Amino acid sequence: MVIRVYIASSSGSVAVKKHQQAVVGFLEANRINFQEIDITMQEEQRLWMYCNIPKDKQPERGNPLPPQIFNDDHYCGDYEDFFQSKENNTVFAFLRLTRHHAETDSAT
Repeated sequence: MVIRVYIASSSGSVAVKKHQQAVVGFLEANRINFQEIDITMQEEQRLWMYCNIPKDKQPERGNPLPPQIFNDDHYCGDYEDFFQSKENNTVFAFLRLTRHHAETDSAT
């Protein structure tokens, strides 16, 4: 299982940048292995992301904003979903992980 976080490195939106930093920072702090995919640099990944977000999560206008989070090919959610799971202390369930999937610290 690979957690994939789709981000936009060249976003002009301060809110998008903060949301991306919050998700990535949480994953790093909790030693959850993830892959960061920059949709501004990889057109095929951007199109894949857009096509694999469920219709009920698509905005009425425009494209979905990053960050968008997947576990392999399974859509987990966007920043709002992530934030709610964090508030409810259910992030591992949101990511479809069990705690043992988090990377353990081998330093003693």
